[in-house]
Amino acid sequence: MAARTKTAKDRPSYRCTECGWQTAKWLGRCSECQAWGTVEEYGAPAVRTTAPGRVTTSALPIGQVDGRQATARSTGVPELDRVLGGGLVPGAVVLVAGEPGVGKSTLLLDVAAKAASDEHRTLYITGEESASQVRLRADRIKAIDDHLYLAAETDLSAVLGHLDAVKPSLLIVDSVQTVASPEIDGAPGGMSQVREVAGALIRASKERGMATLLVGHVTKDGAIAGPRLLEHLVDVVLSFEGDRHARLRLVRGVKNRYGTTDEVGCFELHDEGITGLADPSGLFLTRRAEPVPGTCLTVTLEGRRPLVAEVQALTVDTQIPTPRRTTSGLETSRVQMMLAVLEQRGRISALGKRDIYTATVGGVKLSEPAADLAIALALASAASDTPLPQNLVAIGEVGLAGEVRRVTGVQRRLAEAHRLGFTHALVPSDPGKIPPGMKVLEVADMGDALRVLPRSRRRDAPRDEEERR
Repeated sequence: MAARTKTAKDRPSYRCTECGWQTAKWLGRCSECQAWGTVEEYGAPAVRTTAPGRVTTSALPIGQVDGRQATARSTGVPELDRVLGGGLVPGAVVLVAGEPGVGKSTLLLDVAAKAASDEHRTLYITGEESASQVRLRADRIKAIDDHLYLAAETDLSAVLGHLDAVKPSLLIVDSVQTVASPEIDGAPGGMSQVREVAGALIRASKERGMATLLVGHVTKDGAIAGPRLLEHLVDVVLSFEGDRHARLRLVRGVKNRYGTTDEVGCFELHDEGITGLADPSGLFLTRRAEPVPGTCLTVTLEGRRPLVAEVQALTVDTQIPTPRRTTSGLETSRVQMMLAVLEQRGRISALGKRDIYTATVGGVKLSEPAADLAIALALASAASDTPLPQNLVAIGEVGLAGEVRRVTGVQRRLAEAHRLGFTHALVPSDPGKIPPGMKVLEVADMGDALRVLPRSRRRDAPRDEEERR
């Protein structure tokens, strides 16, 4: 009797429990995510068809759908409401991701206390800390409210049980990677566990009309940990950014089904907690009685929000063959480009033989090209030991040919600088409407921009001026 040939349906298959990679044979190490001991056998799925069933709600013309159920409710934190587009929508699921120690738990605990009221209970589920540890933080930041409920759970079924007992209007889970379902194989934080936990919480949120805030981990590259499916399932994805050695924290909207992703919330982290900053420009400026060489102000756009920031540069004579190039808060590649433009187009030769240090004030990071002109002027000012005029801001992108290009939002940038008391500005051609009382100098290239440096105190004059002398 001939043996029956084993079909593909009968053959065992193997899948990685961490990333979902599939293979026809067992391996000790996953070839996709390089994890050891995560490849397990699973049966081939049977082919099934779904028959039409009963509908839960009848389809209606879109004009007859009641939109009042999606009205946003304030979180009690105006800066967070700004990023969310007005507040939390009932049934919305928000993923908040950021590096460890950046202040995610502190901010959400403050939101939990401020959003709690007689009509709206808040449930805070902590999976990384004990309830007593969270209580100590709540005492420190004064986030105590009778309608704020706290539980330390890592089991999904227990979390769902708390929802039936408390019936909250707002659920906060810190974090989604620590909660696991006993019915799903795999360690907490794995692909299958995160997908099951997030799916169950999203279903509960939609059915109850309950807003949900999920805290997510990030990888060493800054990306949200876990399957990419998690970002697609939730309604809003917020990125919590900030240097742990600085006070400034920024909340950016990466995805928002209920509003724009152009808004940025600014917060200040201190010993008493975290507070919103309606006017954060003061953190990025250094007020001085007299101007100092090597400093220049610019106006950057964080989303649609203009912020005045200060760029500082320092040049020091060196004895080593390869001078140092150190940056903080600025992109090294942009600084290197400005050095090359100043040497070739601005005729400043002293920069190539000195150690150069560039930085921003207050921990702000400037990555947009609109800060190019301020970086170039700060470097030229440091090289010539000549301070720029007081109350001057520089806005513009600098090309490799030395031209100053237009940037977006020049009018908003000038309006913010004028509001803070700055009276002079260097901008590209055709800036648009200028605030009354503000003197604006339009520059076409670096030669025009470098003329703002007083000639009497220049230590390293440009080459063309030396030749004319």
